[in-house]
Amino acid sequence: MNSIQRFSLTTQRGKRLSVVKSCVRHFCGRDVVIKDEGDWFYSPEWWDPQDGGYTVSRAVSNKGNGVVSVVAHPSSLPSRDSWGETEKWLEKRYMEIIPRDTEEKNGRFNVLGYQWRSLRFNDDTRQSTVKVMAACRTLQPSSVFYMQQPHCLAVPYLKSMVSVGLTSLAASKFDMRSVAIGDKQMRVLCIGHGGGSLPLFIAKHILGAVVDIVELDPLVISESVRAMGFPAFSVMTATGKRVLPTPEIIDQVMWGGIHERLSLYESKAEDFILRNQSNTYDLIFMDAYDGADIFPHSLWDSSSVFMKALSKTLHHEHGTLVVNLHSDADISDIDRSNEGVTTGKYVRKVGKAYKKGLLENERNGLVFACEVPWLCNVSLVVSRGMGSEGRDREKTKSNLMKTSLEVDRVLRLPFSCLDYLKTGLAII
Repeated sequence: MNSIQRFSLTTQRGKRLSVVKSCVRHFCGRDVVIKDEGDWFYSPEWWDPQDGGYTVSRAVSNKGNGVVSVVAHPSSLPSRDSWGETEKWLEKRYMEIIPRDTEEKNGRFNVLGYQWRSLRFNDDTRQSTVKVMAACRTLQPSSVFYMQQPHCLAVPYLKSMVSVGLTSLAASKFDMRSVAIGDKQMRVLCIGHGGGSLPLFIAKHILGAVVDIVELDPLVISESVRAMGFPAFSVMTATGKRVLPTPEIIDQVMWGGIHERLSLYESKAEDFILRNQSNTYDLIFMDAYDGADIFPHSLWDSSSVFMKALSKTLHHEHGTLVVNLHSDADISDIDRSNEGVTTGKYVRKVGKAYKKGLLENERNGLVFACEVPWLCNVSLVVSRGMGSEGRDREKTKSNLMKTSLEVDRVLRLPFSCLDYLKTGLAII
């Protein structure tokens, strides 16, 4: 069975869930309805251990991640009756780039289907999950191209990181409205790449976002491009130039300039930060776990050279750092000072390390943790722009929830930031 047949087969299997209603967002007072294809409602399509999917690729990392594999699962959305609109959109984009081309030469665009694809370490740790579209030209059926769906975040902790990060930045008087429409630039750094859904989502929804991504493992980078549909043009060389001098035509068709605002570097996070201390980032996302699912101490050591360099690159007035952590709360270990929020010793320890390393000499600043729904994760936030009066948990939570509504109105994301802020908040 070839790859096209297998993609089509798993898409057909995905029809078993197509009868359910899609999860949507309605904006008050407006006729705007946005589907969230990454809603947790659809997680059984790729999370269910009884449906093992099929392995797209499998190789051994030389960077400590063990066996790195990509596993495909059927996706029920978008439904087949909408594929024609996507094919028309691809054709229109193609003709805008090459107006003299004819259908007789390459044929029309043909959507083959959609899949969930999960990046795994050692067949155990599900590192990331993305949604991928496969398509080809009718007269070139063997030339299949994959496009990761940039509007879709499948895992709740990513939505939590995006929600608390953007809301904290907006609460620091950062001009989110100008950034959203591209009138102002927002510099973003993602430490840890995985399948690349978070940086791709940010670049898709925020026209002013310019995103640097740092990934230690070249195998993860290559698989995210080859098997998970991340833009190839984003990959950078060690000298800071793009591996591809110009984007291929199909990349221009699919990404429409998004890929030009993404720069994916193969590097240790520490080395990248030390080499680029002149960079200033408004927002930094850190989601860096190894093959044993461990967050390296070197990335949160408050007295390290890395932490000092990180402090220089984080914007002095409104810089915001968001870290994905595994929750370690135990019934005997719960911090009772934050009512309704269960932060364990490990989360508090990491939070205090970043507070010391990034806020020690700052007049303002706040460190807090937000629980992630459905998963045992916590989004840790270090904000330089939120005032010290934010030590009052209820006032801080109220301010963030109010600001999240404005972020929702400005960005119109497929999910509500508010939903990921009202789960629980702990001041550290």
